Amino acid sequence: MKRKCVWQVNKTTIVYKKNSEFEINGDFYATSKDNAPVIVYIHGGGLVWGSKEDLKEEQIHFYLEDGFNIFSIDYRLAPETKLPEIKTDIADALLWVKQEGTKHFNYDPNKIVVIGGSAGGFLSLLTGIFEVKPNAIVSFYGYGDLTGDWAHRPSPHYAKMTPVPKELADMLVTKEVITIGPIQKRYAIYMHGRQTGEWMKSISGLNREDLKEYSPLYQIEENYPPTLLLHGTDDEDVPYEQSVLMAEALTKANIDNKLITIPNGKHVFDADWNHPEVKKAFDEVIEFLRKYV
Repeated sequence: MKRKCVWQVNKTTIVYKKNSEFEINGDFYATSKDNAPVIVYIHGGGLVWGSKEDLKEEQIHFYLEDGFNIFSIDYRLAPETKLPEIKTDIADALLWVKQEGTKHFNYDPNKIVVIGGSAGGFLSLLTGIFEVKPNAIVSFYGYGDLTGDWAHRPSPHYAKMTPVPKELADMLVTKEVITIGPIQKRYAIYMHGRQTGEWMKSISGLNREDLKEYSPLYQIEENYPPTLLLHGTDDEDVPYEQSVLMAEALTKANIDNKLITIPNGKHVFDADWNHPEVKKAFDEVIEFLRKYV
């Protein structure tokens, strides 16, 4: 990563899904190259908070300079909306990019990449089991197994923090469908869920066995897209093992994949944009994407 970004960003916000109760937006960032690939970016936030605006400016410039368009999307958030419905939002976003987006923007609908971090990394991995799949998937510190103890037992990391009372967490849950959730107003919901072990039940409304259907680790088939996994060894939120298990399962299924390990890397390690390991990792992301799109 030797270049210095001086890119003029061209962003357009568009509705990709709506009904009488909600509408969901995406921000399209256009590269100057014609008929270029498009990255569908899925934000993180434990499925509880976040928005399309969470994509860091440095990463926007980085992908645009390398000739990739970006479509950064919102989706309905939990616990107001449960995981099965959230899944349909991501599937509909891919379908929109494949079938409708070229009416508005100049890109190649046959060259689609999905990138996300944390919960967005999980949702990115989930796209590999959709009917309309991307050409490649990049998961930053995502997770493939929703049935593991890590997601159902109290988190040792969050247990060290000030306890969030159930009453406070419940007060922050709205009665309306929401697609944008400021971390300042929503983080306590996630903290309570991780401190009590109720997070997965809260966001999914499903029992542990039924969550296998939504766990990419158990749904890999021969047409699963090539996948790049990036994870720090000292991630206290999503265990590094989640990416290790996913890489092993992909390899066993003969799916092209690569795991980039960030030694001593924490959750959201890519926020430290100027760190040599982060720069190297993003260069490898571009190398991977060029290979498959």
